[in-house]
Amino acid sequence: MSTPLSTAAVDALRAQTPGTQTTTHFNHAGASLPSSATLEAIHAQLWREATMGQMEAGGFGREQSERARQLAAQLLNAQASEIALTTGNSFAWGAAFAALGRLKSGERILVGRHEWGGNLAAMRIAARRDGVSIEVIPCDASGATDPHALEAMIDERVRLIALTWLPANGGVINPAAAIGQVARRYGIPYFIDGAQAVGQVPVDVVALGCDVLTGAGRKALRGPRGTGLLYVRQDFLSRVTPAFVDTHSAPLDAAGEPVLRNDAARFELAEASLALHGGLANALKEALDIGIDNIRARIDSIAQHLRGQLAALPGVTVLDLGVERSGLIAFNVAGLDASHVQRSLAEQGVTIGSNGVAYTPFDMESRGLQEIARASVSYLTTDAEIDKLLNGIRALLR
Repeated sequence: MSTPLSTAAVDALRAQTPGTQTTTHFNHAGASLPSSATLEAIHAQLWREATMGQMEAGGFGREQSERARQLAAQLLNAQASEIALTTGNSFAWGAAFAALGRLKSGERILVGRHEWGGNLAAMRIAARRDGVSIEVIPCDASGATDPHALEAMIDERVRLIALTWLPANGGVINPAAAIGQVARRYGIPYFIDGAQAVGQVPVDVVALGCDVLTGAGRKALRGPRGTGLLYVRQDFLSRVTPAFVDTHSAPLDAAGEPVLRNDAARFELAEASLALHGGLANALKEALDIGIDNIRARIDSIAQHLRGQLAALPGVTVLDLGVERSGLIAFNVAGLDASHVQRSLAEQGVTIGSNGVAYTPFDMESRGLQEIARASVSYLTTDAEIDKLLNGIRALLR
């Protein structure tokens, strides 16, 4: 049950977030604004390393890494042993995909139409190398990935089902749990790209039925760039061998033979930024303290309001799909390239994103889109900021 964040609570959170004083930020889906406490956690570990020596300060840093792992497990309803700390979402997803090993000629990979371009790059290289096909799961009438259409595609050659849960190019929230029910019914590995989901919507990996889920620290979690999360279901670990290991992920035994760790840390390396892990731990704790249900409710309310306001502007087309929607609002302004809209608003002190075909190629091509402008909100977003964004767009329309 969510408890609406009061104006006073939001004001207090903004007061603890330096970026809210210097920018009007509508690119939270690209990277959100970290709190002062997150910055202080990073700085504290860097100071220890500077004054004690980096190796000597490692003990406290590793405590923060384990704290981040425990908090991430709590956030995702996972076991700590199922969580790896990574350098970002794309690295996490790519590492898990590479760990599947060589695919067999004739095998099939089924993906949602909104699949992230970086994931597709990894899959297409493997498809060319191994002679497998990548096939798009059709969408339902709302534009969301259709679980019934997926089930009709299943046969013994399907090696992987991959879904980007909250796509980068608009507001749709795909039915990840329903897709997971199909995957589990047929025993097919199921990967969820949760880059935009983790920290924005409730995530329960058990209910989702996924084998792998990835998340980014810098997006809705408001953590530091260069951090990410990789969940690997315990029973799935035995089916994946990382493409690269070291003495942290596969320490040598007495005979000098590498022994893969029996937890998700087999995807970690000895060299990691313990300072960033401290920042990530703080960001995770803040999200849990606020409550993901509360975060989701406020983001949904703000995003619905902004969508309506944008749709009411002559010359603006809102491009979001789906019934259930996220805090990412895709739109275009008639006669203007999205990148031009982004630059012009930046000159007015308002930051948004703009995406091209490479972000979500299947979906953009299917809808005949070359570029979209993207305003993404946070629970920190205020009505005054929305007014400034809308006024900036009105100025462009004039």
